[in-house]
Amino acid sequence: MPLTTPSRRVALQMAASTLAASTLLPASAQAATASSPAKVSRAIARFAALAPESTNCLIHVDSASNPWTASHQPERQLFVGSAVKTFILGQFLRDVEAGRGGLTENQLADINDNVRSPGSPVFAGLTGKTPYRSVLEAMISHSDNTATDIALGTAGPARVRSLIAEAGLKQTRIPNSTRRLFSYLAGADAGVDLGWAGMERLARNESQGLKSRTNVINDQESMLSTASEMVHWYRQALAGRFFQKAETLREFRRIQAMADAIAVTVPTGLAAFGKGGSIDWENFHCLCFPGQMLVGRTPATFCFTLNWTGDVQSDARTPAFISAVSDVLREVSLAVRV
Repeated sequence: MPLTTPSRRVALQMAASTLAASTLLPASAQAATASSPAKVSRAIARFAALAPESTNCLIHVDSASNPWTASHQPERQLFVGSAVKTFILGQFLRDVEAGRGGLTENQLADINDNVRSPGSPVFAGLTGKTPYRSVLEAMISHSDNTATDIALGTAGPARVRSLIAEAGLKQTRIPNSTRRLFSYLAGADAGVDLGWAGMERLARNESQGLKSRTNVINDQESMLSTASEMVHWYRQALAGRFFQKAETLREFRRIQAMADAIAVTVPTGLAAFGKGGSIDWENFHCLCFPGQMLVGRTPATFCFTLNWTGDVQSDARTPAFISAVSDVLREVSLAVRV
């Protein structure tokens, strides 16, 4: 259930559609490394043309004979939205693996107004119990924010942040919950949860005596990262660095393969793993898709992020975003196959 009002729209999930991308080549687009293919570099430049000053991109191809990278502003910290849910999945599965609190994926989680959050296409309006496995799948495959807050609350924000630190990510930030993120952006003090009743009032565009914040990129409640850090995470996590058991890695990969952004961006026939994200809040907008695809046995890990301000909503720019990302990934797959 996206949170929609005349002045703001929140939807922390990846839209799925296609359209041709712009062909402008911005001067600010960084050239690919010397060993990376020219066609990949040109495709990245077309992606960067969507917003030269507020995009980032990195491709890292782990070819055994000729590894290479190509990028545009990979160290630029941007809002990445639901892309951070990969960290929540990772820590939750680590807790299952370690038997923390007797936790298992098949234990039942409570769905009710205590955890309900806007942007929940799976659990909107539902009350009852469901296996944690279904919670994790809903969080990744449909970017369900109620599922996210259940999983994050179970793992604990501090433990997820410890995993982020263990991975060496210094520019990556997660909120304490999606509902606290919405509460903060709506004008509540940091750490205050307006509750489900507050979210419903917010959806009706009721101010609740608060002044909405426009600084979606902030140091209190946000979802931030860089292309370099998202790529670094996926290269490590999908190689199994953070898991002790092979079955935990298999489960991580299985759920990450369910992300809806994969089907509309990754070349047909390739295995892929990832998690997209988006937001519309006042005049701030984001689209993001990090992950990894396998071209034969060669991993190609990537991140594409687009932030912008103005009246154009994310659903209007999603087709061009998907088209530009698809172009890059297609060129990467062709280059790896050569």
